[in-house]
Parts: sequence; C-alpha cells; structure tokens
Amino acid sequence: MVQPPAPDGPFLARFSGFADLYDAHRPSPPARLGPLLARYAGVARPVVVDLGSGTGLSTRWAAGWAGRVTGVEPNDDMRAVAVAHRTPGVEHRAGVSDATGLPTRSADVVVAVQAMHWMEPAATLAEVARILRPGGVFATVDADWPPVTGLAAAEQAWVRLHAHIRVLEARLVAGEAGAVLRRPVDDDDPALADDDPRDPHLNRVMPGGRSWPKREHLANIARSGQFGYSRELVLDEATVGGADRFVALLRSQGSYQGLLRAGLTDDDLGVPAFAALAAAEHAAAGGEVPMSFCWRVRLGVRTS
Repeated sequence: MVQPPAPDGPFLARFSGFADLYDAHRPSPPARLGPLLARYAGVARPVVVDLGSGTGLSTRWAAGWAGRVTGVEPNDDMRAVAVAHRTPGVEHRAGVSDATGLPTRSADVVVAVQAMHWMEPAATLAEVARILRPGGVFATVDADWPPVTGLAAAEQAWVRLHAHIRVLEARLVAGEAGAVLRRPVDDDDPALADDDPRDPHLNRVMPGGRSWPKREHLANIARSGQFGYSRELVLDEATVGGADRFVALLRSQGSYQGLLRAGLTDDDLGVPAFAALAAAEHAAAGGEVPMSFCWRVRLGVRTS
C-alpha cells in the first residue's frame, strides 16, 4: 500500500538515499558567475558560505574562485558525499539556513544554489544578513528545468512527466491510494493550475511540508530591507549531454525519489516511456547531443 512519506524536518528525507546519483549528474553553476559575485562583493578571493550545499557540487564550484568556503547542509547523506570529496579550502558542517552557527559578519558572499525554495525566506534572509559583512553579497542560483537540448519532443516529455509527478504528490497528500492514486492524469487536474517548469514550487502540494516559489526570491531579498541593491541575472552554461544524463537528471529530482519511497514504481510514473523517447530522440540527432542550462541568479548587496 502506498503511504505518504512522514514529515522529517525541512524535507530531509526527500534528499536521502540518492546522493551519489545527484552528485554524478546535477549541473554546477556557471563558471563565470563566481568571479562576478566576487566583483560585486569587492573582494578578489571572498570568504563564501554555501547554504543547502548538498553533495558539495556548489562548494567545489565556489572553491575555484573563493578564498575559503563553508558548506552548510542538514542532510547527512548529501553532506557525507561532499565531505568525501576532500576539496581543499572547503569545510562542511551540519546546519540549516536560519541557524548556521557561523560568526556574525564572517562572510563576503553567501549563496544558495538550487536550494532557496526549501528555506523559509524571512528567517533565512535574517541569518544571511547576520553572517554577511557590510557590502557582502547574497545570491540564489537556480537552473531552469528541463535542460536545453534542442530536442523538443524529449524536453516536452520531461515537462509531461514532471506534471504527472506533481499530480501524484498532491494525490498522496490528499490520502489517495491504490487504483485511485494511479488513475490517469488529466491536463486540467487542479494540481496543475499553477504548474510552471521554470518555477516548479509555485503553489506546489507535496508530502511532508512545503516549499517557496523561486520567482519570489528577488522580491523577498528586496523586501527584507537588508540589501541596498538587488537584481536578477540570467546566464547560460553548457555541460555534458546525452540521453543517459538527460534521464538521470530526471531521476535525481527529489519529487521522483520521494514517490519511489512512497511505493510507486517507474511504470506508475511513466518513466520507461520517457526514457525510450529520450533515447530515440538523442539517437536520431547523433547521440551525444550538447546540453545546457539557463541559470537564474537573484542577488542582493548587503547594506553598508
């Protein structure tokens, strides 16, 4: 019998059990973004704090342009993978975004990469303002889904599968099970009223708690009153592609993994058909199709 996962802190269980998959396939932020954040902060090699640092993808990225990096991550599975990389100049610690335990005014740059939507905005921004020195920079960094391949059918299949997953999560929260839970998904399902792949956390209903829309990050930064200047940047970054990675990126989503833990199967979700279509589209285009991500950065410069 399928049961909704029990709440476990700030979605800690949602990101347990697949850290290696996540670390192997998730993208790192654009290389040119780091030096740009350092320039906004006015420091050549800034002290960086990475909130929700996960498996260390973002701390390893930051180590390339920072003087020192501290990753703050509450999930033990994710943090263990990060620690195992033993990246020079990087420290990892257990903690949450509104209680890092770090000294006041100790950071030049604070980032939240693919993570701010899991953090309560007001309390997080208050903690960010506390640990940032005057003139320091806070940046939320998010990739748009699906990745850009130029294969419209494959990307459209990703969007359809995302919609299916969103509906199944909402059904679990409503207590549905068995054949009722697994019934076909209609395009006009109420759970899809605000569905937007660029902001999948807009009014999303999920087992175990809630998340916050990405589109509100910039307004929350400005509204906090802690930042004298704020703006949004959009960058593009190429990465390694191919059908296998395209499908693995979908499997690295916490929503997909959560449904598997709840007892649903790939067949229930429609993953085999998605994977077959992605493979066929990539093969028809020549195999190793280039992939890229659109990254949205919302930043604020701390009041001096």
